Formats: sequence, structure tokens, C-alpha cells
Amino acid sequence: MGAVHPLLTDTTPLPEGLDARLRDQLTFVIEVDRLKTILRQSPLAAADRRENDAEHSWHLALMVVLLAEHSDEPIDVGHTVKLVLVHDLVEIYAGDTPLYDAEAAHTQQAREEAAADRLFGLLPPDQAREVRALWDEFEARSTPEARFAKAMDRLQPLLLNWMARGGTWKSPGVTADTVRSRKAVIGDASTALWEAGRTLIDEGERRGWSRPSLS
Repeated sequence: MGAVHPLLTDTTPLPEGLDARLRDQLTFVIEVDRLKTILRQSPLAAADRRENDAEHSWHLALMVVLLAEHSDEPIDVGHTVKLVLVHDLVEIYAGDTPLYDAEAAHTQQAREEAAADRLFGLLPPDQAREVRALWDEFEARSTPEARFAKAMDRLQPLLLNWMARGGTWKSPGVTADTVRSRKAVIGDASTALWEAGRTLIDEGERRGWSRPSLS
């Protein structure tokens, strides 16, 4: 995690007299407004700019609602929505780690663990435990819901890169096989969605939107 910045509410403190639990909850709600400032590498389909983490999280939540029927295992949609809404909050302090940045991946876990400790610790203890458990579940992919949430996290930028005619598929050192390898986790949750994803990757390679596989 980088430099520790003051909380947003330190600059404009909440009024005195608020219920202590509500104060902690509102402090957290205000602090996570920072998510809107964290830029990802994925380009938007509808505008010439990169998406931010808040836009990404909203898109994943909608995808869960619409695509849950394609899960290979029954999932609790509401719980899965919670997972995708929580999973990137740590990037407020840890920053985004691009999928194809192998160097940044070495420190990702430590940065995100430290960020989770600080950020979720702003909540009342019971909610801090609940939100941390959701984040841990997503990271571990130990449940059908977490596996489907992870699949959405990999499918969404795949769709955006398709619309950008390559996008981050053109990153240095990345080939079509690299993309297939990093996106294969989609298949852990949905055979149908991974088949669709592979079709897009294969066609993107055929059109020259990614570097050909080395083999």
C-alpha cells in the first residue's frame, strides 16, 4: 500500500452528535467515494477513456443479475452481487493491478491485505467482519458464488477489449494465448460463458487485435 492519506471526513468532519455506529458507517460510505477515482486499464465501449473501479463494480453487479442463469452451479444472486461490489474496494488504497502486469502482481496480495485491514476497519466491528469475509471469499473462490463473481470480473474487461478491437490485449508481451490463460478462470464457473469468451478471443486473434500465439 502506498502513502497513507487522511480520511475524506478528516477534511470535512461529520457533525457532532451523530450516533457513533452511524458515524462509522457514513465515514466508510464517504471514504469509498475514492473508488470513482481509481482508473483501470480497460477502455470504455461508449467513450474514449478508461473505466474507473466504481463503473467496473456496477457493471459486474448488473452482469451477475443478467447472466446468473449461465452458472454451472446454482448461485445466490444477491450474495454474488455483494461479492462483486466489495472485491475492488481495496484498490482505493492499494491501486489497480493490471491483469497483464506480472511485476505488479508480485506485491498485489500484500498491498491489498493492508488496504483491506485499513478500509474495512472503518466500519463497526460486526460489519467490518462481514465485509472482510466477503472480500476473503471472493479472493479464495471457495464457493460457487465467488467463482461466478470472479468469472464476471474476467468476462467484463474481455467484452470491453473486444469493443476496443484489442485494448489491453495489445499490451507489451501479451499474446492471444496469454489472454486465454488469464481468462480461463471463467470456465471454473460457467462452461457456456467461457465458450463465448474463447470465441471472442479466437476471433480477435484472427482479426489481428492481439499478437498471434507463439506456438
